[in-house]
Order: sequence, then structure tokens, then C-alpha cells
Amino acid sequence: MQLALAGCGPLVLMLVTTVLTSTGAVPVPTPLGSLLGARGCHVAQFKSLSPQEMKAFRRAKDALEESLLLRNCSCSSRPLPRTWDLRQLQVWERPVALEAELALTLKVLGTVANSTLGDILDQPLHTLHHVHSKLQACVPAESTAGPRPRGHLRQWLHRLQEAEKKESRGCLEASVTSNLFRLLARDLKCVADGDLCV
Repeated sequence: MQLALAGCGPLVLMLVTTVLTSTGAVPVPTPLGSLLGARGCHVAQFKSLSPQEMKAFRRAKDALEESLLLRNCSCSSRPLPRTWDLRQLQVWERPVALEAELALTLKVLGTVANSTLGDILDQPLHTLHHVHSKLQACVPAESTAGPRPRGHLRQWLHRLQEAEKKESRGCLEASVTSNLFRLLARDLKCVADGDLCV
């Protein structure tokens, strides 16, 4: 009997491992390349926004720029520089970078909406909140033992965190405003395209 069981050792071990894995008792790392195909991560719909949404964003951008001109805002640095290109990042890193970019944009524009441009910013903010909520399903939770940001991604995330602490409100508004269409037309589309964004 003992000999028979000893011979079944590898088979029993495989069976137990399979059961534990399928029930979620043992964490299985998700391949980085399949992140955008993960359950709940549905961003392909944002490859292009509707003409009505883009019109609302144009109105918002014009109003923001006019407001900045009236306040004579001038900044020496750009928290969201034009040289940033999500194609420099790995596919799994792109949603992380875009989520941080969107979070800062929402925070800054939310403050403006509360003070002066509420009516004009309502629709764009609604769209950005919707995109942000969908994008969060594509970003690995910090609590999981996932890959740590490094290289370009680490620099970008650090720069965004520092900008929020150090930049004036006017400079943040100026940077977010000038970055708005790049975020919508290039960065969001790149994340939505996944592996096809090269």
C-alpha cells in the first residue's frame, strides 16, 4: 500500500497544485503581456472619442487658456513635458503612467471647475472620470507582488508626484491644459491599442 502511494506522489502533488491554483488558494502571477486582456480591463473603446466629446474638450481648453492668459501665468518647468512618449514604456507600464497622468489632470481641473469654469468643464470632467475608472482596472494593485516601476516609468511617476507638491496652481493648470489633447489623442489611444502601439 505504501509503495503504491509512493508511486502516486507526483500525481497527487500535481492534482493538489491544480486544485489550489484553480480555487485561488495559490496566487498565480499574471504574464505582463496579457495585462490589457485581463478581465475588467476594457479600454479599446477609447481609441477615439466622439465628435461631441472632442468639441466639449476644445471649449474647455479654450476657456482654460483664456483664464491663464488673464492671470498672466508663466512657468519655468513643465510637469508634463512634450518629450514624454508612452511608446518608450513597456505595454504593462503604459496604463500605470496614463493613470497617474489622468489622476493629476482630474485633480487640477477639478479645482478649476470648483472655482470658475464649472459649466464648461462638467462634460470633459465626466468623460475623464469615466476613462479613469475604466483604466484603473488595467493597473496592477500596489498590494500585489507585481513588478516595481523602474526606468522611464519610475522617473515619470516621481516627476508627477513632485510637481503636485512643488508647482504653483497656475503652472499645474498650464501644464495640464497644454497636455490635454495629447492625453486624449495620443496617450489614451496608445494604451487602448495595446501591443499595436509601436
